[in-house]
Amino acid sequence: MRAPSGVRQWFLGRPELSNGEAVLSNGLRDVAIVGVGATPYYKRGGSAPQTITELAGKAILAACDDAGISVKDIDGFAYYSGAGAGYGQKMDTADFMETLGIPEVTFTASLTSGGGGSAGAIGLARAAITAGDATMVVTVMALQQDQQRLGTVFAASAPNPTNSFLQPSGLAGPGHLMSVLARRHMHLYGTTRDAFAEIAISERQNALTRPKAIQKKPLTKEDYFNGRMIADPLCLYDFCLETEGAVAVITTSAERAKDLRQKPVPVVAVAHGGRREWGRAFAWYGMPDEYFASAGNAPIAKRLYEQSGLSAKDIDVALLYDHFTPMVLMQLEDYGFCERGEGGAFVESGAIRYDGGSIPVNTHGGQLSEAYIIGMTHIMEAVEQMRGTAINQVKDAEFALATGGPASLPVSGMILGRAA
Repeated sequence: MRAPSGVRQWFLGRPELSNGEAVLSNGLRDVAIVGVGATPYYKRGGSAPQTITELAGKAILAACDDAGISVKDIDGFAYYSGAGAGYGQKMDTADFMETLGIPEVTFTASLTSGGGGSAGAIGLARAAITAGDATMVVTVMALQQDQQRLGTVFAASAPNPTNSFLQPSGLAGPGHLMSVLARRHMHLYGTTRDAFAEIAISERQNALTRPKAIQKKPLTKEDYFNGRMIADPLCLYDFCLETEGAVAVITTSAERAKDLRQKPVPVVAVAHGGRREWGRAFAWYGMPDEYFASAGNAPIAKRLYEQSGLSAKDIDVALLYDHFTPMVLMQLEDYGFCERGEGGAFVESGAIRYDGGSIPVNTHGGQLSEAYIIGMTHIMEAVEQMRGTAINQVKDAEFALATGGPASLPVSGMILGRAA
């Protein structure tokens, strides 16, 4: 990918990490993703009478089949979102062992917080594998919204000192909270709703070729601006879908990956965490301007580029967590595809289009148009892009970026390399 003008200079590659350790010319590459699997995607309420364990189990079995391994080979689980299954439900390793017949696990752990950890969970799997604590680690997310809807999670929470700053203002769900960050970006940089529309429209166009996508009707600019306003300036089409389903990913050592069914997709860089200034993100509004009108991902971007020796100009396809359109724009800035404040103009230029853009974004349709499984569809698409098997394949793609968040810490990111 040709580097966009104005890309941040500190993203242009470094010979060593901040701790002084040398960067390998090809990044980490000590583990690889060898299997991906998913259930069908359902509109809210459509996955019944299946249970969370059943949905997740089906995705795990599909990932095992993809990798050419037995489910009994799995000896590790690396979750995120506190092993939460959407909103109000949990996933349990013992349930999976009993249901699937896994004889023993030697590692089971989860990143805290929410969807910000989706990419980082692969880093958790890597930590287990490189430490020798496990050999074949699965990361899975399953989602049903029968107990609680994403759009009401804050309103449904019990009052506490933090929520008491939000609930009296009518900030019922993440979309209401994100609208304030979006409005701040518009105030500071002159960003308009036309940029948000371009994100929604381009992702919808990508979904049209996807057999499993929930949204199959083209979205026009007129449709977008006629969409009902939910949390000004965010309308219906700025919000991710309310869907159900499950996605699983299997990670193993680079050495073992060579003997499996699929060409291994190497993990070139992976990081999770974030700065105190981002903190609880849109759920507290304590950030200074530098972070308030951002996605909180700039520290993650810095670490990924240091680990890999790459920069924004080297990324061929970006799978950016898109629970709301403005956060795609702000991640483009955080990851150095354009300068801070230039995201609106960058997006409106057509830069993120699959057909002809300089950095194709969410080639699968993303959470806005394909399905919302709390970030896991992005990892699956990144793997398929690196295998060269994606439906909307980016020609000659060598590196894919997948992100988790923006959300409460941790947020995360990952760079995958071409399968070989």
